[in-house]
Amino acid sequence: MTGLEILLLILVLVLVLVAAQLIEVARPFIVNAVGGLVVLYLAQVVFGVGVAVTPLTVAIVAIGGVPGSLLVLALSLFGVAFVP
Repeated sequence: MTGLEILLLILVLVLVLVAAQLIEVARPFIVNAVGGLVVLYLAQVVFGVGVAVTPLTVAIVAIGGVPGSLLVLALSLFGVAFVP
């Protein structure tokens, strides 16, 4: 192996470790977003409540989880925000 190959191998290893750390940090937000979006979907299917899914909606649901999705649903029902 040449010095360049070893350097590239170390660089790839560092990038993989950084990506793993980023995924570990983002995991709670991903779980919250999926759970909240499932609640929004079930509210649409079961109760017929329409909510505009925008990046802001996903951010609120990702940070707040199920309570965030309930907030988005309440704001949509009262016509304040997130109305499709």
